[in-house]
Amino acid sequence: MSEAKKIVLLQTLVVLLSVWLVNQLADRYRIQFDLTEEKRYTISDATKELLKSLDEEVYFEVYLAGDLPSNFERFQKSIAEMLEQFSIESGNRIQYKFTDPAQATNLQARNQFYQSLIDKGVQATNLSYKNSDGDKMEKLIFPGALVSKGINEIPANLLKGNSAAGPEGILNQSIEGLEYELASAIAQLINGGTKRIAYITGHGSPDSLEIAGFRSAVLSRFELFNVSLDNRSELSGYDAVVIGKPTKPFTEQEKYLVDQYLMRGGNLVYFIDALSVNMDSASGEGTVAIPYETNLTDQLFKYGVRVNQNYVLDVNSGQFPVVAGNMGNQPQIQMIPWPFFPVLTNFSKHPSVRNLDAILGRFVSEIDTVKAAGITKTPLINTSQYTKLLGPPVRVAFNDLRDKLRPERFTDGPKTVGYLLEGKFTSLYANRIVPKGFDKTQFIAKGEYGKVIVIGDGDIIRNDLDPETGEPLGLGVEPFTKTTYANEEFILNILDYMVDESGLIETRSREVKIRPLDRVKVQQERTRWQLINLVLPVILVLLIGGVKWYVRKNKFARS
Repeated sequence: MSEAKKIVLLQTLVVLLSVWLVNQLADRYRIQFDLTEEKRYTISDATKELLKSLDEEVYFEVYLAGDLPSNFERFQKSIAEMLEQFSIESGNRIQYKFTDPAQATNLQARNQFYQSLIDKGVQATNLSYKNSDGDKMEKLIFPGALVSKGINEIPANLLKGNSAAGPEGILNQSIEGLEYELASAIAQLINGGTKRIAYITGHGSPDSLEIAGFRSAVLSRFELFNVSLDNRSELSGYDAVVIGKPTKPFTEQEKYLVDQYLMRGGNLVYFIDALSVNMDSASGEGTVAIPYETNLTDQLFKYGVRVNQNYVLDVNSGQFPVVAGNMGNQPQIQMIPWPFFPVLTNFSKHPSVRNLDAILGRFVSEIDTVKAAGITKTPLINTSQYTKLLGPPVRVAFNDLRDKLRPERFTDGPKTVGYLLEGKFTSLYANRIVPKGFDKTQFIAKGEYGKVIVIGDGDIIRNDLDPETGEPLGLGVEPFTKTTYANEEFILNILDYMVDESGLIETRSREVKIRPLDRVKVQQERTRWQLINLVLPVILVLLIGGVKWYVRKNKFARS
């Protein structure tokens, strides 16, 4: 073998060994660079810490697979990319696979599998789309996963977004929320509901069947305790305290317990109805809403907000059944748009409500802010721009709504009905006498950092009963149309925010920008760009070949 051939062979072996070594190192030490503007392939520090804390494998079985339209293929690819990132950060403790739920050839077996997924909490979506031939197609898909660790298994539904954004907007919002949904499923498996939530009983607050949906939702993620303030010397040991739709007054002693809980760095969530209305008296000329006397106005005022004694009517609303007449001896029920039940879709960019789907409110009141030193006030929920404020005395009558809702009559603009307050609060009882029965030497006038959320609707935590069976419906399920609103997700999100110490919920702030092509421009310039893409590469190859031929020709001519 000649010396030249030996050198070529050696160089070839060096190149092959280098390629093999690089592949081995790349497989063991995965390195990547995220060059996207919004860092879509970079997960948060909170998620990294969660993944590194795993002591055993977590398995994701994702059911978004099979023949899908292009937009859902993009969603599927995003899920796979995020899970791959999780796998890298966890040291391969995250395992995943995609399963097509429609793979069973037998119709009965397929339907049984579909039902088993639904029973386990994976939500189905009926998808309508056009295939490449322009034919209309319908398919039942399951854009979610079952997440398991050991013997424990929970569902993770991944298609979530504000329905007002349209189908493409919902998909994009779902992609933005992937890190949070997947990471929170892992956290739920690891922690198993270790955070403690107190629900204050008494004061006319709903209980039993009326909050069955609330209890079920909260217990799916946290520990929940019914807590009475009677004969207590201290309110402590809870990560968050919920005061839901009180209709009777709090005593000063009870308010003091809540106040001092907040001063010690607690977290409070108020769902407040400012007015009471009897719907049985709303026929004909109607009835007048009466203010509730809860004795909480001064406390909320001190913390930085005031729930006004008014109702916000919104053109974007739910429906209410009214008797439109009789057929024989049978009453005829008609569903009419009921602006006292606003459908709330206007949320802030705060991570607890960002990209949230519509919430159903019932008799919602506006919230104003007042001066509170050192307190940051963040609006969470606003109505649409087509609203009307009804101030006291507030009259509620079905007859007023016989005509169609006309937007030109609803001109009061967006109104805020939910606020988040954060900071070091000043006690309501600063510069006041401590209520009887408490040790004033233990009184805290200026608190540690705490959080308060105030919602101007007490009914958000209340579920309805099925009109046929009397069984409690899910939270946010409208009893007559069976439409499901995002009340449950909203409550879980704000509780997550209140008790989250890892910062995981901040991942809901992730933004993935859509950069759509200009369809008009694409249509106008299609031929030009097709020619550039098809012809230009050929011309470049011929040009390079011609230059090389010319250079070689001159070289041999000189020699």
